[in-house]
Parts: sequence; structure tokens; C-alpha cells
Amino acid sequence: MSNLTVAPSPLDRLTDILLGSGQCDARVIERGRRVAEENGQRLDAVLLQLGLVSERGLADAFAALLNLPVAGADRYPQDQPLYADRLTARFLRHARALPVAIERGEADTLVLAMADPLDIFTPAAVASATGLKVCLEVAVPIELDAAFNRLYPDQETLQTAEVMAVGDPLEADTERLKDLASEAPVIRLVNQMITRAVETRASDIHIEPFEDRLRVRYRYDGQLQEADSPPPRLAAAIISRVKIMAKLDIAERRLPQDGRIKLAVRGQEIDFRVSTIPSLYGETVVMRILDRSAVVFDYARLGLSPAVIQKFSAALEVPNGIVLVTGPTGSGKTTTLYTGLLALNAVTRKIVTVEDPIEYQLRGINQIQAHVQIGLTFASLLRSILRQDPDIIMVGEIRDAETAQIAVQAALTGHLVLSTLHTNSAAAAITRLRDMGVEDYLLTAVLRGVLAQRLIRRLCTVCRNPAPASPELIRRFGLDRHCVNDPITLYHPVGCPACRQTGFRGRTGIAEFLELGPDIERLIFDRADHPTIERAAIAGGMQVMLDAGIAAALAGETTIEEVVRSVRLDG
Repeated sequence: MSNLTVAPSPLDRLTDILLGSGQCDARVIERGRRVAEENGQRLDAVLLQLGLVSERGLADAFAALLNLPVAGADRYPQDQPLYADRLTARFLRHARALPVAIERGEADTLVLAMADPLDIFTPAAVASATGLKVCLEVAVPIELDAAFNRLYPDQETLQTAEVMAVGDPLEADTERLKDLASEAPVIRLVNQMITRAVETRASDIHIEPFEDRLRVRYRYDGQLQEADSPPPRLAAAIISRVKIMAKLDIAERRLPQDGRIKLAVRGQEIDFRVSTIPSLYGETVVMRILDRSAVVFDYARLGLSPAVIQKFSAALEVPNGIVLVTGPTGSGKTTTLYTGLLALNAVTRKIVTVEDPIEYQLRGINQIQAHVQIGLTFASLLRSILRQDPDIIMVGEIRDAETAQIAVQAALTGHLVLSTLHTNSAAAAITRLRDMGVEDYLLTAVLRGVLAQRLIRRLCTVCRNPAPASPELIRRFGLDRHCVNDPITLYHPVGCPACRQTGFRGRTGIAEFLELGPDIERLIFDRADHPTIERAAIAGGMQVMLDAGIAAALAGETTIEEVVRSVRLDG
């Protein structure tokens, strides 16, 4: 009986390369195999569609498997396609291949960039059509699509975009738009946009149509950065594709809409919160990326100082009252509240939240989505929740007098209420509640503490540059009061590949916590303004956000300029 050795298939060797390079693990490969068997697709296509491997990672694996080079973005023709008279755009798009160069020699060779270099039919067909020998390079799909869009503009899509631009949007052909949004190039373009955002750890994607272009921007660490823009003729199709994914009405382009998308990207379940609003040249779309795997509900990881963490945690341990977190939009208020809720979560406590929207799902906590359109407001839901006998209630935001009054009543009747306010400092929360009609005696009876916070950009530790602080900065911010070192050193951003040449990578929190002691309560009864209350809190030992930011700058975590931008500009 002879021993026969079966050589591994190219796909088996490809998965070995993916595993060996750390692109994915055995669990991910097994998941992909199951889906591939169920759908009758190739494993590599399934891994890519599910976001279990990146496009560039798969291209690198193909290159290693077949000993081929990867075609760079500058490899593709800039103006005119090669052999356009012999190779149709339709054939090349279907084959996911594009001629990129002709190498002259004894026998001229046509270089063909292919997204699927295992396809043996396309090179043979191209060789037959051109009469040239063909050699292959591996194409990265997003770069291949960009070249297609540049070299082979889709006239049919262009005509539709022009009709929509000059015609009445109410009379636009919705079915036609739906068909365009369902075409493979548009689907790939949107998927690539999303994958790039997740892989580069963006927090938002902004898609904005203008008269002559479609602008795409990603938000990193609170700052927007512009990306390569898709062809403006595809604006309507791209926006419609996002709306279809979010289960929004693509025929409604006159009113704002909100929706959600849940996708697997790089093997992780990612939620996207989608908002559309009408603008002059079409609908503006913002996709907020909610990556559960990237969010860590831990006070120290948020950057809060140990003293603030201790005071905030102590305020959450009281059996009843109101604890507030304040700050502008995007300052991490919800993340801080979620961290506090998870610390309080226990079988012995019933915790209910009212949110708009629910950003992250918390195990063991009852979360309710507010729907203002059907009358489910914070105030109406809060009334109903009180009949559910909760121990702890989180209200996403105290927006009006009615919600404030019900929250106070809930605290007075033995509940712990957590919520947020949009104020610039902890002391300003007291005057904001007073403006909402909460009486001073009720404020002192229920308010247990106010945490005000900001998120500031963290310096990239790879490229930051230390330098002695100037005498002007030392004098202006009193740096010598915060630091005993001589000379006083501050760090500055430089820029490197690790931080996308920005000098910053990630964000950290700075905060102040206002406790209500006898002096503060006396000032509340005297109807003092918030600067007076803040001065009294500082005298009682509160560290204000500016000082917390300066401490972070002296520790090399951020810059003085970033602290001033985040704190001082808020007034």
C-alpha cells in the first residue's frame, strides 16, 4: 500500500500565511470556513467581506503566496487606460483587474494588477486580446477601485447624478437610486470607507456633498482630517447606500433621519450611529463609530486622577441623590457614567437607564431608548421608570425643567440618579439647575457631587520632543507652582507614521469634582453665581480642570496649547 501525500491547496497555504503573519487567528479562519461552506463562496472572499482580514493584509498574503509584487497606488495609469480599444471597462471591472504598465523587451510584457491573482482565466483572456505576454501584480481593492473610477467614469451614473443635481429631489427616481446604491463598485467604495475608518481608529465619518465634489473626512482624537474624496458623480449613490445599510428611507431627502448599522469589521462587531440632514447640494451624512472592543470602562484608562476617581466613586456609593457629569459634546460624559454604572451593577440592585441614543449595551442593566417623535421623552419615561421600583436611574441628559424636577423628586424618594449636563464647569451645573427652576433648598438636599471633564489629545510617545519651558509660559500659567524640577520641561508634537504625522495619538481625560460642603451649601442659599462657588470649592481643595491639564502637560502627556484649547476656549 503506497503512501500518497496530498499537496495543500493554494487557499490552505494562503490561510497558513495569514495565520503566520498575525492577520487573523485559527478561530477567525474557522468562522470564515463555516460561512464559506454555507454560502458556496471562496474562503478568502468571505474573510474579506466579513472584515476578518484587511484588504491590504490579504493582498500581502497573496503576494507572499505567489511571490508577486503588490501594485502601489502610484503604479496605476493617471490619465488614459491601457488598451482601452481591446479591453472593455465592463470586462475589467468584472475581472477585478487593470493593466498598469508595459515592460519593453525582446517580447513586450503587459503588467496586470489583479485583486484575485488566483484567477487563471483573466490573464489568459488579456493575453489573447492584446497579443502580449502577461505578468501579474497583486492589487489592493481600494486602490484598484480608485483607478477604475478615474480611468473609466461610469457615464450612466454620471447622467443620473446630473439629473438629480438639477431636478426636483422630490421627483427623483427612487428605484433608480436604489439600483445605483446596490451596484458592486458603490458597495465596495462604502465598505472600504468604513473599513479604513475602523482600521485607523477614527471616531466619525463625515460625508458632505458640495457643488463640485464629495468631501469625506474622518475624526481622529477630536480633530477632523480630510481623506481622498470619491468621484462627485457617485455622491447620491454613496449616500443612498449608507441610508440603505442604516434602514433609512432613501426617498426622504427633505427631513433629517437617524439610524444604526451593525457590521463585522476585522472580526469585531462594530456599531455605527448614522445621522443624515438635508443640505444645499444633497444630504450630509455622519457615521459615529461605536467600537465596543476599543472602549474600556475604567476610570484610570479614561485618564482621571486618583483623587477625582475617589471622590466620584464615593458620591456613587450614597443610597440616594443626584450625581452629575458635565462637559461639552464629545467630552466622554457617557463613558464616565457607564463606568460608574458598571461599578454599581450587582444582582441586589435594579439599574435602569433612559438614553438617546443607547451608545453601548451594558450587560445586566435595563436600557431604554427615548423616542421624542412618539412622546417617549426623558421626562415621560422617568415617570414610568419610578413605578418599576429601581434603585439607580441614569438619565442620558437633563435637558429641560420637567426632567430636572422629576429627577429631583426621584432622588428625594430614595433613588440614586445619574445624569449629564452641558456646562463648562462643575460649579456652572448649580446655576444651570437653578435656571431650570430647581429650588436652592432642593439642590442642597439632593446634589451629591458634580464631575466636569474634557478630553484632550495625548502626545505621541514615539515622536514627542522635550524642550525647556519659556519664562513667559512659566509666568503665565504658574508652572513653577506645579513642578519642582529645574529647568521645567514641556513636550511638543512632531509627527511620525505612528500618529499619522499629527504628533498626537489618542486622548486622555482631565476633570474637576465639586463636592457640596457647608460652605458651598451656604453660597447656594445665598444664590451666589458660579465663579463665587468655584472659588469657594478651590479654597476647599478642588483642583480645577486647567490645573489638571497643566499637570498632564508637565508629565509629558499633552501640550499646554492643547490644554488651553480644550479648557479656556469653553469659557
